[in-house]
Amino acid sequence: MIHKSSLIKGLIVLVFLLISAVSYAQQDPQYTHYMYNTLSVNPAYAGQRETLSVVGLHRSQWVGIDGAPQTQSLGIHTPLRNERIGLGLNVVNDALGPASETFVDANFSYTIPLNANDLKLSFGAKGGFHMLDTDWSKGRFQNQLDANFQDNINLISPMVGAGLYMHTRKWYLGLAVPNFIETKHYDDYEESVATERMHFYLIGGYVFNISETTELKPAFLLKGVSGAPMIADVSANFWFQKKVTLGLAWRWDDSVSALAGFQITPGMFVGYSYDMTTTGLNNYNSGTHEFTLRFEVKRLGRILSPRFF
Repeated sequence: MIHKSSLIKGLIVLVFLLISAVSYAQQDPQYTHYMYNTLSVNPAYAGQRETLSVVGLHRSQWVGIDGAPQTQSLGIHTPLRNERIGLGLNVVNDALGPASETFVDANFSYTIPLNANDLKLSFGAKGGFHMLDTDWSKGRFQNQLDANFQDNINLISPMVGAGLYMHTRKWYLGLAVPNFIETKHYDDYEESVATERMHFYLIGGYVFNISETTELKPAFLLKGVSGAPMIADVSANFWFQKKVTLGLAWRWDDSVSALAGFQITPGMFVGYSYDMTTTGLNNYNSGTHEFTLRFEVKRLGRILSPRFF
């Protein structure tokens, strides 16, 4: 049996070493509903809902700006019979300006119980491919005579990633690298195709029992990649009667958000968020809308009980 305190100390040291090596972030798709879309962040989350879970998400960013990001994702994951192994599939489409990127990956997790108090550690791995398509006829770009803008680009690149996810029924902490392989992506700032660097994701949350009918879950997501500013997302959601979720979120030097969610049935959840930009870009857009729809299937011989994460 692994000693709990030693393992936690080791993981904390690993987390801070990785964060210190990553001073800047964000080329991957961005989500406000990262707390519902965890599989896209960390492959070790596969199967952790303890039932077949299907999550669809749509994000319209910076509404009112032509070519602004549009993101759709679909995640499906489930534990196997022994509940130590989880399998998942994640598909993401991310459109930005003249570029469209598609990510498809299969996820695998293996969970080890650490003690009798429901503490578990999950190891995750993912593999798949990334497709980049550009259409330079969409919009006008700087340096139109540059050779980079003469021919459309169609690239397919492999993806390999890994993650750790430590959790109980009350809290979770995860660290992941979605892709170890450098690929190509569209850089809207440089208006060119640039190298996709390795990202690091640190995610965590804790559930507080406020009363018999109300729970509070603060959560965070840190995203880092060399060459761009680190992005920090912090949120706090109240859960009332296990049916209604209301919360607020803040993204460092970017936006503030209002979130709402409704557990329509034990197996169906609907979520919505509105982001208001806090930078100068606020003068040119009417905000960001994000929608989440989750379906879960009752497993044979089990009661499907709504969970906060």
